[in-house]
Amino acid sequence: MSLYISTAPHVRSQQNTRSLMLDVIIALMPATIAGIYYFGVNAALLVVISTFSAVLFEYLWQKLTHKTIRVGDLSAAVTGLLVGLNLPPTAPWWLPVIGSGLAIILVKQLFGGIGDNFVNPALAARGIMLASWPVRMTTFIPSDWNGSVFLFKSLPFWEQAAADGVTSATVLSGSYNATYLDMFLGNIPGCIGEVSKAAILIGLIYMLMRRVITWRIPVTFLAVVFVFSAILGNDPVQAILAGGVMLGAVFMATDYTTSPMSSKGQFIYAAGCGIIVVVIRNFCNYPEGVTYGILIMNIVTPLLDKYVKPRLYGRLKEEKANG
Repeated sequence: MSLYISTAPHVRSQQNTRSLMLDVIIALMPATIAGIYYFGVNAALLVVISTFSAVLFEYLWQKLTHKTIRVGDLSAAVTGLLVGLNLPPTAPWWLPVIGSGLAIILVKQLFGGIGDNFVNPALAARGIMLASWPVRMTTFIPSDWNGSVFLFKSLPFWEQAAADGVTSATVLSGSYNATYLDMFLGNIPGCIGEVSKAAILIGLIYMLMRRVITWRIPVTFLAVVFVFSAILGNDPVQAILAGGVMLGAVFMATDYTTSPMSSKGQFIYAAGCGIIVVVIRNFCNYPEGVTYGILIMNIVTPLLDKYVKPRLYGRLKEEKANG
């Protein structure tokens, strides 16, 4: 028999890391299925490779460093799944392997493992891949394209993107026209997991019902993007339905480790994410800004936790304490 002693408050809950991660995986399934439906077998293989690679990298790292094997908590599977969903369906097989390796080893394990990383692993990996392989990370295809599978081309990888090049602009670039319905359902070019906003909303509703997340971060994030896009003269509905803002707001900005603990801090954090996204989209030479918006606010999170604190229960006001 073991006796565990901890400080108050003592909260009883049936939730643990594995159950929370399982709920996130279930919530991601509609977006995953939608991406595979629109982009076909290549999308399915990329998601499988990225998820398997993430679990394998975590297992090998923990095995080689003689740490407790924790792949059973499913956190690595969630990270790998998000890496895959943030890839274009044209990506070659080695890109999700590198992405999952960066996410698990560089961003997560080198900083101490689950709960100690200061930025979202999947987004950090996406940011590194965007900087390293910008063409491959922004080579998109229409959702009804019926070309061959990209994964196992025999060409050298540095020639593959140009040779495979049945590419398409996106709605955010301003050269691809789509109706609101197409953008909502997912019938547009884009990354595997971001195209279907209907599927993402199903995942959001599921996580809210399961109390995995609260509404504060995703709703504030999306509302700020909507309002500031309208102020700058952009189509605010398109700003929400195009690109990865909804996927980021629901599944990555809400990461427990890299978002603030207090309610007020979460509102500030989410608003900051939304403002940065709108600024990048409108004033930078880059049509999307979700990755860098969330990563920047991940870095700000420790400051928000330090300076935006809820009043401690039972604490006297300063003037009374001094009296």
